[in-house]
Amino acid sequence: MLKKIETTNAPAAIGPYSQGIIVGNILFSSGQIAINPANGEVEATDIVGQTEQVMKNIGAILAEAGTDYSKVVKTTCFLADMNDFATFNEVYGKYFTEKPARSCVAVKTLPKNVLCEVEVIAEI
Repeated sequence: MLKKIETTNAPAAIGPYSQGIIVGNILFSSGQIAINPANGEVEATDIVGQTEQVMKNIGAILAEAGTDYSKVVKTTCFLADMNDFATFNEVYGKYFTEKPARSCVAVKTLPKNVLCEVEVIAEI
């Protein structure tokens, strides 16, 4: 049975998808970008600020699902510019202290022209 995750503490889904789906005891989150859920805007203009907002959004989805960063087993990270990797990694490392498996790739363009997007798979 699938359980949809929905919280006002992360950006609302603006298309035919859910913020996250739980299957059994596993959460699959949709990719999170640097949208402030309070106003629907991308406020930060640099990689540090955008990564921090992404992590807050992921944290809200994890909490709504009844889990946390320590239970994340896999992340997929998308960067608009691989030159931001080291700075992104510094912020990322503050949250993912258990060092889950990860893929990180540069992409041509992300929604709303943000600098990063992250999705997670976590144990509940």
